[in-house]
Amino acid sequence: MTIDTATEYPQPARQRRFLSDFLELLGSMRFAISLLSLVAIASVIGTVLKQNEPMPNYVNQFGPFWFEVFNSLHLYAVYTSWWFLLILIFLVSSTSLCLIRNAPKMIRDMRSWRENVREQSLLNFAHRSLWDSTVPRTVLTDRLARTIALRGYKIKIVDKTGATLITAKKGAANKLGYIFAHGAIIIILVGGALDSDLSIKFQQWFMGKVPFEGNGLISKIEEQHRLSVNTPTFRGNTLIPEGQKSNTTIIQQANGVFIQDLPFTVELKKFNIEFYSTGMPKLFASDVEVQDHETGKTFPATIKVNEPLIYKGVAVYQSSFEDGGSRLQLTAYPMGAGHVAPYALRGEVGSSTPLAAGDAQYTIEWSGFRPFNVENMNTGSSDVRSVAKQTSLTAQLSASLDQHSGSAGKGINTKDLHNVGASIQYKLRDKTGQAREFNNYMLPVKIDDAWVFLAGMRESPSDPFRYLRIPADDNDSVVEWMRIFDALQSPALRARAAAVYADTALPNDKEGNQLRPQLQASALKSLEIFAGDGKIAGFAAVTQFLNKIPADQQEHAAEVFMKILNGTLWNLWQVARAEAGLPALEINDRHARFLQLSSNALSDAFFYRAPVYLQLKSYDEVKASVFQVTRSPGKKVVYCGCLFLVLGIFSMFYIRERRIWVWIKDRPGAETAQAIFAMSTQRKTMDFDKEFLELKTALMQ
Repeated sequence: MTIDTATEYPQPARQRRFLSDFLELLGSMRFAISLLSLVAIASVIGTVLKQNEPMPNYVNQFGPFWFEVFNSLHLYAVYTSWWFLLILIFLVSSTSLCLIRNAPKMIRDMRSWRENVREQSLLNFAHRSLWDSTVPRTVLTDRLARTIALRGYKIKIVDKTGATLITAKKGAANKLGYIFAHGAIIIILVGGALDSDLSIKFQQWFMGKVPFEGNGLISKIEEQHRLSVNTPTFRGNTLIPEGQKSNTTIIQQANGVFIQDLPFTVELKKFNIEFYSTGMPKLFASDVEVQDHETGKTFPATIKVNEPLIYKGVAVYQSSFEDGGSRLQLTAYPMGAGHVAPYALRGEVGSSTPLAAGDAQYTIEWSGFRPFNVENMNTGSSDVRSVAKQTSLTAQLSASLDQHSGSAGKGINTKDLHNVGASIQYKLRDKTGQAREFNNYMLPVKIDDAWVFLAGMRESPSDPFRYLRIPADDNDSVVEWMRIFDALQSPALRARAAAVYADTALPNDKEGNQLRPQLQASALKSLEIFAGDGKIAGFAAVTQFLNKIPADQQEHAAEVFMKILNGTLWNLWQVARAEAGLPALEINDRHARFLQLSSNALSDAFFYRAPVYLQLKSYDEVKASVFQVTRSPGKKVVYCGCLFLVLGIFSMFYIRERRIWVWIKDRPGAETAQAIFAMSTQRKTMDFDKEFLELKTALMQ
């Protein structure tokens, strides 16, 4: 036997059945909970992963393969991705359908007295009681009704055939909790949609707007990259230097930026900042003047943190502060082969300066200036730049590497905060487009009881700065260290220093004359190894050289090598001073300490890898405020939804619905009455049991 489904269920009937099943699924609680779980997972992704960053940032962070995978899933703009919006649409539809289907039933149930109950059904209640009275039915009805009403219940008396029914209810507003909670979800989602990037997406989809990629003056950017001044919602940032004005804000997108025009112009008159005694910023605010484009009127205002300027539905928040184009005066010390005298250099933050270093051409991109830097100067913690430990026989050299490399502000466990003065940050870009970032401090900093100039370098923005520590000389400058550095690059000066070392280290006798050529060759070899071969230099090169010596001889060889190297470096310093027409220095503890720190810095200079060292000499600071500019009409909608959600949760958890029925009938053959008392609630608790007993006792009395 076969069943013809087409005959059994005609096409219209199957369509109606499918629609009914779909609506049943859409309005079910399990479907809504599943959607809420997906929204929660997407929100976690959007919170952990920075949204709408430039695409190269994601490539650097995840690599080409995972970048493409995440990009195909639209994880870089989760909240405006098609699948997230689809989830929200289904969630709003599901919650709305559930509310539409159940709210009328709940409201009817709230208003209902449930007066159609029968005597027999009351006897089946878990909480019930039956007793005989000594008064007539009318008197008992009046007494019981007043007793129940005094306990806060609303009552209704219904005449039945041969009996009277008292029905009462309390806490019916509990049902409103479910309505408020479901309605709150809809309101919050709608408010969130109003404050999302949907309005910007609509302008992209239907008005031909495209993000701007590249650099250029904001005033010159074409109309297709600019959003309407009537855009209902947006969130962007704008930087305004002192004395300048802006009537736009920048909205960051994954593949560029949009320029959002504002209905007014903000001019930064003065940026104010206050500091704690440690140099940490305590308060910063901006004195601005606002000009309305429509009326032309102007008015002053002060924007502080958590005290925004709100005008024409647009809120301007004090977000942070930056440099607004400070003018810098620097001294450049070449660090290439061959002696080149230092020279003056000028720069302006936000601009670039060409730089020639020998045959190579570079561009200095001035990216930042800070007039103060609060650093943790505790030296009890490990350095940021770590160097792999060597064998125990070369532990002295590896320990030396660990001691002189690392972060400018050391220490994370015990804080010793100090303002160490101004610093500059810049990128040095070669002709191939490759760039390294540098961060140099203007003044010497005291670290490990020694005053040093900190010069930081990092290969990429995701790396921490690694700092070269140049010791300050007798004149609190880097001149003497640069003199030793230049001399170390000169084969002629290295040879002269080795000869001087051999002459002064050995007596002028027959045995000394025989050993002098060998010692001179060893001294020259030590300088050549320390100067490096272009691939490795400093203490790392010395360690590599010592590792070639038999293990049982390495410790003695290391002691001899370091003794010769230190002595030859001293002579190299003096030879360089003589070459410059300066007198030789006195051998004392201060100069010995300087030479020790210098050798550490000379070793680190190989890792610094810069053709020039830039030292800030003076500056003219220009401050700038960074404002976050927002228009968020959905904010009040979300607040309203949150209020409804609180009311709904409060109603559901703290308001308990209770129903009471008292069936009163005449006793057969007597003028007195008999009462059946029953009580119910949605959630049975110990408090409900206690209330039932108290009410039963009061009614029976």
